Formats: sequence, structure tokens, C-alpha cells
Amino acid sequence: MTSSTGTATDPGVDPVDPVVLLAALVDGLETTEATIIRLQALKETHLAVAQRLAEHLASESGSGVRGESVELASRSVAAELAGVLHMSDRVVQARMARAAELVARFPVTMQAFTEARIGPAHVRQIQDAGARLDDEARVEFEQVAVAASVGETAHRAKRVVERVAERLSPRSLTDRHRDAQEDRRVWREELEDGQKMLGLIHATAVIDGIFDRLTQQARMVQVANTQAGKDDAGCGIEADALGDPADDRLIDQLRADLCADTLLTGTPSGHDTADGLLSAIQARVEITVPVLTLMKTDGDATGTAAGATGSLTGASGSPAGDSPAFGIGTEQPGEFAGTADGVNGSRTSTATSTGSPGFGIRAEQPGELAGGQPIDTDTARILAGGATAWERVLTHPVTGAVLAVDHYRPNTDLRRLLHARDSRCRFPTCGLPPTAHDLDHTVDAACGGPTEEGNLGGLCRRHHVLKHQTAWKVKQRGAGVLEWTSPAGATYIDRPPSPVTFTIDEPDPPPAADPPF
Repeated sequence: MTSSTGTATDPGVDPVDPVVLLAALVDGLETTEATIIRLQALKETHLAVAQRLAEHLASESGSGVRGESVELASRSVAAELAGVLHMSDRVVQARMARAAELVARFPVTMQAFTEARIGPAHVRQIQDAGARLDDEARVEFEQVAVAASVGETAHRAKRVVERVAERLSPRSLTDRHRDAQEDRRVWREELEDGQKMLGLIHATAVIDGIFDRLTQQARMVQVANTQAGKDDAGCGIEADALGDPADDRLIDQLRADLCADTLLTGTPSGHDTADGLLSAIQARVEITVPVLTLMKTDGDATGTAAGATGSLTGASGSPAGDSPAFGIGTEQPGEFAGTADGVNGSRTSTATSTGSPGFGIRAEQPGELAGGQPIDTDTARILAGGATAWERVLTHPVTGAVLAVDHYRPNTDLRRLLHARDSRCRFPTCGLPPTAHDLDHTVDAACGGPTEEGNLGGLCRRHHVLKHQTAWKVKQRGAGVLEWTSPAGATYIDRPPSPVTFTIDEPDPPPAADPPF
């Protein structure tokens, strides 16, 4: 092996053995990464000290309003540091303030950062999620968030971090969402070469629905184009037919064109047929909703979600109008997980009852889109309100593991069960949602592997190919737990992500009353 400077480097191993060399590379990168993280933590400490110095200089000056003098002192110090960091002083000033907050308000996170147990991406999301918490709640939040982040990628830890922050937040996601919706907007940005970018900020479910509908329409156009190429063997194509054999646009280009058609004309008329096939396509959004979150709590603790009352009665284990346990509000766990097709279309979803939350936990829990991004309860209720049917996914009352689905059959129901269990790619460090999954046989079907839950796992295409085309190996360890073995011999255990479940220890039953005489 030769370095970029031409100096020969001896790795200290037999270069003929690639497995040993790979193991040495892994060890070297692990050490290097830990050193880099410690230096990044040290840099944050320096920036925090710079902010404290600016505050000290402001107090020493004794002039002007306190807030203004601190800001000016911070600006001055930031400008000094910007020269050696080769960054904008505005950026440096913002980073100084953020670093000072990290050191002062997140000591557990900073300690883990200094010890290289978590990286800067973990630190950012812990700090962002915990920023809205008071001092008492933040202490509890930090302990759980850091523990969830150690040994995991920031992307995969994000769901736990945000859930804990939401549970402890003084304001519910629904309240914050209502405020944030006031800032929804559309804007334009200039690009090069005669292009512009159109941006849209709106509710999560709305954006996902828009993107999904455009994707479905674009795929229909691609299929029609392919079919038109087969049918155009001298027979001609109808004028209003959907599909053009000469259309070679990529799916991203089709999504952009269809979006422009819809926004400019109200319907995708530039591509649609006389029967309106494309305009009839409705968006499909996969959601997970705590069962009792579907009940209204604004002044009515016994209200129910419109259009879902019957299913709620059966799924939650008690009538929809019953009061909740422990005197906590009605928006409590148990969960529905599944899909909502369109704004007024049919929905097929799954429901799970898992018990009431414990003391000190926020009663209202948000719904989640597939992949874990939370949505406000108002939107969750709207998506659930017109559902024609709910289908249950049954989970273990303690662990939350998915056990079965109603009407269990191969194919559709098995896929639904696995989507509920594997709500992300099951390769370590990957977090792609179920819509991007292949259902992979751990033991290949060609080798006799059965098509059943215990031999299947959701893998994104990248890691599905990795499993089959490289020396990575995987085994099923039961209950959906996968054991991966790398080419260098390292093992990684991947457990199914926990759904939105909260459990409590039931108190001992009261002693039986004495029988009457």
C-alpha cells in the first residue's frame, strides 16, 4: 500500500489476507474517529469559553443595556475567532452561544461527547430536542437520550430522543404544530441557468401526501410509456391515450412536471387521459396513531374520533367513552399503525392496545408517519376520521413486540405484519422506512427457507444486495432479532424498533372481600 505522497506504508499484516487487513482498517478508523470526536468536543469547550469571556467583558464594560452589551462583546470575540476558523463571524457567534448552552445546560451530553461515546450529530439532536424542556425535565431527558444514542447512529436514535422530549415537553406537539402552521409558506429561490426553486412549508402529512401522489402519477406515466412502446408496432396510438414511447424522462423529472401541471391547471392535464386516470390517484400516507389519541380532549374527555368509534371500542379493550385510568387525559397509547389513502379516500390501518401510561408521562402522544416522524394529533384524527376499516396488529403487552395481525395469511397480511415489526431497514445503522424495503429471506427460499415471519426481514435495496453479494451474513435469533456478521468477523445485533407503546406495572389486586354470612 502506498500513501498519496509516495511513501510506502507497512500495515503490519500480511497484505495477501484481505480479512486481516480489513480488521486492521476497522481498528484504525475506530481509533481515528474517537480522536476526532474528542477534538470536536474540545472545540465546543473553547467556543463555550469564548462566549463566557464575551459575557465577562460585557459586565466589565459597565455600559449600555445588558443584552446589547453582551451581544456586542460576543460579536467582537466572534470576529476575532472567525479569522483563524475561516468562517463568517455570524456563524462563529451563533456557534459560541450554542456551545455555551451545551456546556451549561447539557452536562451529561457534553461528558459523553468528551469521552467519544456519542458524536456531534447525536449532540445536535439531543440539544435541539431538549431545548424546550425546563431544567428538571431536561435532567431526566438527558439520561435517556444519551443512553439511547450510545452505539447507535444519530438517525436511528432520533426516534427515541424525540419521543422522550415530547413526553416531557411542557407544551404538546399539537399546540406547537398549531403555532408552527402559522408560518406555512411557499417561496422562490433563484438558481443558475434560468432555473428557480419553489419551496413549500406545510404539515408533515400534507408534504408526504403530495410527494407520494406525484410519485404514483409519475410511475403510471412510465408504465404507460413502456406499454405504448410495445403497442406502437405500426398500429398508431390514440390521441388521448396516456403514454408516449418517445418520453424518456426520469421519475424525478416527471414528478416535477406533474407538480407544475397540477399547480398551474388544477389537474395534471398535461399528461392525463380523457378519463382522468392521473387526477383520480389519491395520496397514500402510512401513519401510526395511539388509539386513545383519536379521542378528543378539548373540553370533552369522552369524545371519540369520527368514523372510528366502533373499531376503537374493540381495539382499546374498553368502550370509547370510558374514562382513562389514573385520571390522565384520554389521549393515551395503544396504537393504530397503517395507511391513509387520500384526504377522503379509504384507509387501511392497524391497531394495537398496550395499556395506559405511567405517572408523570404526557397524556397526549402524537401520531407518527412510517419511519418515525411525529405528526400532530389534529392531523392524525383527520386522517383517521374517514377510515372505512381499521385492522389490528397485536403486540406483546410488555415488550411491544409485534405478535400477529388479524386475518393472518401469507402475502398481504404477512407483509403488513413485517412492515409493522420492521419499521426501518434491519441492517445495522440504516433507518430507511418500510416503503423502501424488500422482504428478504434470511435463509434463501431456493435453499428451503420458509416464507414466514421467523425467516423474513425488511431490508432496503442497498443492504439487500449487500447481504447477497458480499461476505456479510445474517441469522435470525427469534422475536425478530437479527445477528449480522461482518467480513472481518465482528457481530452486530439488530432488534426490531419498538412501536409507540407505553406499559405500566399493574398494582396487586385488593384482597377478596369476606363472603357474606
